[in-house]
Amino acid sequence: MSGGPVAVVVPVYGNEATLVELARRVAAALADRAWALRLVVDASPDESEAVARRLAAGDGRVRVTSLALNQGQHEALRSGLEDEPAAGAWVCLDADLQDPPEAVPLLLERLAAGDVDAVFAGRAGAYEGRSRLLTGRLHRATLRRITGLPADAGAFVALAPRARDAVVRLRAPSIVAAVGVAGVPTTSLPVTRHRRPSGRSGWTTAARLRQSGRTLLWAARHRLAQERAVPSLSRRPAKETA
Repeated sequence: MSGGPVAVVVPVYGNEATLVELARRVAAALADRAWALRLVVDASPDESEAVARRLAAGDGRVRVTSLALNQGQHEALRSGLEDEPAAGAWVCLDADLQDPPEAVPLLLERLAAGDVDAVFAGRAGAYEGRSRLLTGRLHRATLRRITGLPADAGAFVALAPRARDAVVRLRAPSIVAAVGVAGVPTTSLPVTRHRRPSGRSGWTTAARLRQSGRTLLWAARHRLAQERAVPSLSRRPAKETA
Protein backbone atom coordinates (compact mmCIF):
# COMPACT_ATOMS: atom_id res chain seq x y z
CA MET A 1 0.00 0.00 0.00
CA SER A 2 1.11 3.55 -0.62
CA GLY A 3 1.19 6.29 2.00
CA GLY A 4 -1.92 8.02 3.23
CA PRO A 5 -4.78 7.03 5.53
CA VAL A 6 -7.18 4.17 5.02
CA ALA A 7 -10.46 5.45 3.60
CA VAL A 8 -13.48 3.35 4.54
CA VAL A 9 -16.29 4.05 2.06
CA VAL A 10 -19.84 3.12 3.02
CA PRO A 11 -23.05 3.53 1.00
CA VAL A 12 -25.91 4.59 3.25
CA TYR A 13 -29.58 3.94 2.56
CA GLY A 14 -32.05 3.28 5.36
CA ASN A 15 -29.30 2.84 7.95
CA GLU A 16 -30.10 5.38 10.64
CA ALA A 17 -30.22 2.62 13.27
CA THR A 18 -26.72 1.23 12.55
CA LEU A 19 -24.52 4.22 11.66
CA VAL A 20 -23.42 5.09 15.20
CA GLU A 21 -22.43 1.48 15.89
CA LEU A 22 -20.74 1.25 12.49
CA ALA A 23 -18.60 4.33 13.19
CA ARG A 24 -17.69 3.04 16.64
CA ARG A 25 -16.60 -0.34 15.31
CA VAL A 26 -14.63 1.15 12.40
CA ALA A 27 -12.77 3.42 14.85
CA ALA A 28 -12.01 0.48 17.15
CA ALA A 29 -10.86 -1.78 14.30
CA LEU A 30 -8.52 0.90 12.90
CA ALA A 31 -7.35 2.34 16.22
CA ASP A 32 -3.68 1.87 15.30
CA ARG A 33 -3.98 3.44 11.83
CA ALA A 34 -4.80 6.79 10.28
CA TRP A 35 -8.27 6.49 8.78
CA ALA A 36 -11.25 8.32 7.33
CA LEU A 37 -14.84 7.13 7.16
CA ARG A 38 -16.72 8.37 4.09
CA LEU A 39 -20.50 7.92 4.50
CA VAL A 40 -22.24 8.26 1.13
CA VAL A 41 -25.90 8.99 1.85
CA ASP A 42 -27.75 7.77 -1.22
CA ALA A 43 -30.88 9.97 -0.98
CA SER A 44 -31.94 7.90 2.03
CA PRO A 45 -35.60 8.42 2.99
CA ASP A 46 -34.99 8.09 6.74
CA GLU A 47 -32.81 10.11 9.15
CA SER A 48 -29.55 8.57 7.95
CA GLU A 49 -28.16 11.87 6.71
CA ALA A 50 -28.89 13.64 9.99
CA VAL A 51 -27.14 10.85 11.91
CA ALA A 52 -24.19 10.93 9.49
CA ARG A 53 -23.88 14.71 9.86
CA ARG A 54 -23.87 14.43 13.66
CA LEU A 55 -21.12 11.82 13.48
CA ALA A 56 -19.08 14.07 11.18
CA ALA A 57 -19.56 17.05 13.50
CA GLY A 58 -18.19 15.02 16.40
CA ASP A 59 -15.21 13.48 14.61
CA GLY A 60 -13.31 15.14 11.76
CA ARG A 61 -12.34 11.74 10.38
CA VAL A 62 -15.97 11.07 9.48
CA ARG A 63 -17.03 12.69 6.21
CA VAL A 64 -20.34 12.79 4.39
CA THR A 65 -21.20 12.74 0.70
CA SER A 66 -24.88 13.43 0.07
CA LEU A 67 -26.46 12.29 -3.20
CA ALA A 68 -29.58 14.23 -4.16
CA LEU A 69 -31.03 11.33 -6.16
CA ASN A 70 -30.83 7.65 -5.33
CA GLN A 71 -28.01 6.12 -7.39
CA GLY A 72 -27.74 2.62 -5.95
CA GLN A 73 -25.08 0.90 -3.87
CA HIS A 74 -22.31 0.67 -6.44
CA GLU A 75 -22.61 4.20 -7.79
CA ALA A 76 -22.61 5.45 -4.19
CA LEU A 77 -19.41 3.50 -3.57
CA ARG A 78 -17.81 4.91 -6.70
CA SER A 79 -18.73 8.44 -5.60
CA GLY A 80 -17.18 7.84 -2.20
CA LEU A 81 -13.98 6.45 -3.71
CA GLU A 82 -13.78 9.49 -5.94
CA ASP A 83 -14.23 11.80 -2.95
CA GLU A 84 -11.24 10.26 -1.09
CA PRO A 85 -8.37 10.63 -3.60
CA ALA A 86 -5.61 11.12 -1.02
CA ALA A 87 -5.95 7.77 0.75
CA GLY A 88 -3.29 5.08 0.61
CA ALA A 89 -5.86 2.28 0.56
CA TRP A 90 -9.63 2.10 0.36
CA VAL A 91 -12.11 -0.32 1.92
CA CYS A 92 -15.73 -0.63 0.78
CA LEU A 93 -18.34 -2.18 3.05
CA ASP A 94 -22.05 -1.94 3.79
CA ALA A 95 -23.66 0.09 6.56
CA ASP A 96 -26.02 -2.60 7.86
CA LEU A 97 -23.27 -4.36 9.89
CA GLN A 98 -23.48 -7.58 7.90
CA ASP A 99 -19.94 -6.71 6.76
CA PRO A 100 -17.99 -6.80 10.06
CA PRO A 101 -15.61 -3.83 10.42
CA GLU A 102 -13.39 -6.06 12.55
CA ALA A 103 -12.34 -7.87 9.35
CA VAL A 104 -10.97 -4.69 7.76
CA PRO A 105 -7.45 -5.01 9.27
CA LEU A 106 -7.20 -8.57 7.90
CA LEU A 107 -7.95 -7.34 4.39
CA LEU A 108 -5.49 -4.46 4.74
CA GLU A 109 -2.75 -6.76 6.04
CA ARG A 110 -3.15 -9.01 3.01
CA LEU A 111 -3.23 -5.99 0.68
CA ALA A 112 0.00 -4.70 2.25
CA ALA A 113 1.85 -7.78 0.99
CA GLY A 114 1.96 -5.92 -2.31
CA ASP A 115 1.28 -8.77 -4.75
CA VAL A 116 -2.43 -7.99 -5.27
CA ASP A 117 -4.44 -4.83 -5.90
CA ALA A 118 -7.73 -5.98 -4.40
CA VAL A 119 -8.58 -8.24 -1.45
CA PHE A 120 -12.21 -9.34 -1.29
CA ALA A 121 -13.89 -10.41 1.92
CA GLY A 122 -15.23 -13.70 0.63
CA ARG A 123 -18.85 -14.27 1.62
CA ALA A 124 -19.34 -17.00 4.23
CA GLY A 125 -22.15 -17.83 6.62
CA ALA A 126 -25.95 -18.02 6.46
CA TYR A 127 -26.48 -14.27 6.35
CA GLU A 128 -29.49 -14.32 3.97
CA GLY A 129 -32.36 -16.63 3.07
CA ARG A 130 -31.68 -19.66 0.87
CA SER A 131 -32.97 -18.12 -2.35
CA ARG A 132 -30.84 -15.01 -1.98
CA LEU A 133 -27.77 -17.05 -1.12
CA LEU A 134 -28.31 -19.22 -4.18
CA THR A 135 -28.87 -16.36 -6.64
CA GLY A 136 -25.86 -14.56 -5.19
CA ARG A 137 -23.65 -17.60 -5.72
CA LEU A 138 -24.88 -18.00 -9.28
CA HIS A 139 -24.15 -14.35 -10.03
CA ARG A 140 -20.64 -14.54 -8.59
CA ALA A 141 -19.90 -17.82 -10.38
CA THR A 142 -20.89 -16.29 -13.71
CA LEU A 143 -18.86 -13.16 -13.04
CA ARG A 144 -15.89 -15.36 -12.22
CA ARG A 145 -16.17 -17.12 -15.59
CA ILE A 146 -16.19 -13.76 -17.36
CA THR A 147 -13.49 -11.95 -15.40
CA GLY A 148 -11.47 -14.49 -13.39
CA LEU A 149 -12.40 -12.92 -10.05
CA PRO A 150 -12.54 -15.09 -6.91
CA ALA A 151 -15.82 -17.01 -6.75
CA ASP A 152 -16.74 -15.40 -3.44
CA ALA A 153 -15.94 -11.79 -4.43
CA GLY A 154 -18.40 -9.10 -3.33
CA ALA A 155 -18.52 -5.41 -2.53
CA PHE A 156 -16.71 -5.78 0.82
CA VAL A 157 -13.22 -5.24 -0.53
CA ALA A 158 -9.90 -3.53 0.14
CA LEU A 159 -8.42 -1.68 -2.84
CA ALA A 160 -4.92 -0.51 -3.66
CA PRO A 161 -4.56 2.62 -5.83
CA ARG A 162 -4.58 0.79 -9.17
CA ALA A 163 -7.84 -1.01 -8.39
CA ARG A 164 -9.47 2.11 -6.95
CA ASP A 165 -8.51 4.13 -10.01
CA ALA A 166 -10.02 1.49 -12.28
CA VAL A 167 -13.33 1.61 -10.40
CA VAL A 168 -13.48 5.40 -10.67
CA ARG A 169 -12.48 5.40 -14.34
CA LEU A 170 -14.68 2.60 -15.64
CA ARG A 171 -17.94 3.73 -14.00
CA ALA A 172 -19.28 0.19 -14.10
CA PRO A 173 -22.67 -0.89 -12.74
CA SER A 174 -20.68 -2.88 -10.14
CA ILE A 175 -17.38 -2.02 -8.48
CA VAL A 176 -16.69 -5.76 -8.33
CA ALA A 177 -17.03 -6.12 -12.09
CA ALA A 178 -14.85 -3.04 -12.60
CA VAL A 179 -12.01 -4.64 -10.64
CA GLY A 180 -12.41 -7.86 -12.62
CA VAL A 181 -12.41 -6.16 -16.02
CA ALA A 182 -9.40 -4.05 -15.04
CA GLY A 183 -7.34 -7.26 -14.90
CA VAL A 184 -5.48 -6.39 -11.71
CA PRO A 185 -4.29 -9.19 -9.40
CA THR A 186 -6.90 -10.10 -6.78
CA THR A 187 -7.51 -12.54 -3.96
CA SER A 188 -10.09 -13.19 -1.27
CA LEU A 189 -10.22 -14.11 2.41
CA PRO A 190 -13.29 -15.81 3.88
CA VAL A 191 -15.25 -13.53 6.21
CA THR A 192 -18.36 -14.78 8.00
CA ARG A 193 -21.38 -12.54 7.63
CA HIS A 194 -24.31 -12.38 10.01
CA ARG A 195 -27.90 -11.37 9.51
CA ARG A 196 -28.41 -7.62 9.81
CA PRO A 197 -29.29 -6.58 13.37
CA SER A 198 -32.17 -4.34 12.28
CA GLY A 199 -34.13 -3.32 9.21
CA ARG A 200 -34.17 -5.13 5.90
CA SER A 201 -32.28 -5.00 2.64
CA GLY A 202 -33.16 -2.17 0.27
CA TRP A 203 -32.67 -4.63 -2.60
CA THR A 204 -35.88 -6.25 -3.79
CA THR A 205 -35.64 -9.51 -5.72
CA ALA A 206 -36.47 -7.71 -8.97
CA ALA A 207 -33.86 -5.02 -8.31
CA ARG A 208 -31.21 -7.65 -7.55
CA LEU A 209 -31.95 -9.48 -10.78
CA ARG A 210 -31.82 -6.28 -12.82
CA GLN A 211 -28.53 -5.30 -11.20
CA SER A 212 -27.09 -8.75 -11.85
CA GLY A 213 -28.13 -8.64 -15.50
CA ARG A 214 -26.65 -5.18 -16.04
CA THR A 215 -23.42 -6.16 -14.36
CA LEU A 216 -22.91 -9.42 -16.24
CA LEU A 217 -23.78 -7.85 -19.59
CA TRP A 218 -21.41 -4.94 -18.95
CA ALA A 219 -18.58 -7.28 -17.95
CA ALA A 220 -19.15 -9.57 -20.94
CA ARG A 221 -19.10 -6.67 -23.38
CA HIS A 222 -15.87 -5.32 -21.93
CA ARG A 223 -14.18 -8.71 -22.01
CA LEU A 224 -15.27 -9.23 -25.60
CA ALA A 225 -13.87 -5.83 -26.57
CA GLN A 226 -10.60 -6.67 -24.84
CA GLU A 227 -10.33 -10.01 -26.60
CA ARG A 228 -10.98 -8.44 -29.97
CA ALA A 229 -8.26 -5.88 -29.30
CA VAL A 230 -5.83 -8.57 -28.07
CA PRO A 231 -6.83 -11.95 -29.59
CA SER A 232 -4.57 -13.92 -27.26
CA LEU A 233 -6.07 -12.38 -24.14
CA SER A 234 -6.99 -15.04 -21.61
CA ARG A 235 -10.41 -15.26 -20.01
CA ARG A 236 -8.72 -14.93 -16.64
CA PRO A 237 -7.46 -11.34 -16.67
CA ALA A 238 -7.28 -11.03 -12.92
CA LYS A 239 -4.48 -12.97 -11.31
CA GLU A 240 -6.01 -14.71 -8.32
CA THR A 241 -3.56 -15.57 -5.59
CA ALA A 242 -3.90 -17.66 -2.49
